[in-house]
This record gives sequence, structure tokens and C-alpha cells, in this order.
Amino acid sequence: MSSFPDDDWKLHHSTVLSLRLSPLLYGLMDGMDLHAIRLDVPIDGNIIVGQSHFIKTVEDLFEAIVNAGPQIKFGVAFNEASGACLTRVDGNDEELKAIATRNASAVAAGHLFVVVLRGGFPINVKNRILDTPEVCTIFCATANPVEIIVAETEQGRGVLGVIDGSMPKGIETAADAEWRHGFLRKIGYKR
Repeated sequence: MSSFPDDDWKLHHSTVLSLRLSPLLYGLMDGMDLHAIRLDVPIDGNIIVGQSHFIKTVEDLFEAIVNAGPQIKFGVAFNEASGACLTRVDGNDEELKAIATRNASAVAAGHLFVVVLRGGFPINVKNRILDTPEVCTIFCATANPVEIIVAETEQGRGVLGVIDGSMPKGIETAADAEWRHGFLRKIGYKR
């Protein structure tokens, strides 16, 4: 279930830093705002955030994910960057479609897509998504808390990067490596 309150959730999860730049070069803008937007990652779920460039993105991503594993439940949202500038939505799970839509709307960057999934991992669908002709890049694929760093100008918004999870707390020890080896075998990714 989503962790965002219904009202004004965007305002509670956005930090703004205003940068004022002198127009020293042709095309340099007067100002830009930076936002850190925390995304909603569902319990027992994962999120994939990327950039694409065509209106058929939601339909093509639907097909890519279903063909990777028909048991995967997911929602896809894609922000158009021209024309009607709508957030296009598809998927096979209403809750996950709603979470993907809220996340894409909160970031509000043109050509951004958000996939929210359960019953599979990003590793199961990542290459299928990247093989979709209109997909340009994937910014992150995670179950961790994630923040999207967004620049905003008069023209619109764009993704600068992501903060995925927490900072490292140390270097892996022999016991940590043993745990990692066991965990990968427990979830079926190693023999």
C-alpha cells in the first residue's frame, strides 16, 4: 500500500534549492530550481525509473514486462513531453498503476517512465525494457528508498540523477561475503 498521504503529498516530499546563474553564454538560463523527490516504493515491490521518447512507451513496456514473466504484477506511467503532455498509464494491477502514476506525476519530468512491480525483480525485466526501441536509459531499478534529483527551468523538468538507498557503512568482511553467497542461493540466483 502506498505510504503517501492523499493531500499535498508532492509538497511534503520535495526539497528545493534555487540556483541563480548569470547569462554569460548564449542559451544559458537565468535560473534553475533543484528538487529532491522521494518516490513511493511499494512493500514487497520494486521500482524502475527511466527515460523514453515516444507516446507508445506504455504499450511497449507493458508487452516487454508481460513477455518477461506473465506472473509479474506491475504498473507503468509515462510523462509525455509535447502535445497534450499527459501521463500515460498501463499495467495489470490497479494499485501498482496508481503508485507508478503518482511517482511519475511527482517527478513531472518529460519523457520519464516509472515501472512499479511485484512478483518479479528488475533483473527479470531490465534487459527487455532496454531493448524497447524508444527507451533511452534507466536511472534506477531498486526496492530501496529512492529520491530523484530533478532540475526545473521555465521550459520544464529533467532528471539529473538518483539517490538509491543508504550510504555504505563499511567494507565487506568474510562473514558478510558468506551471508551474500547464502542469500543469493536462497533466492535462486546462484547454485
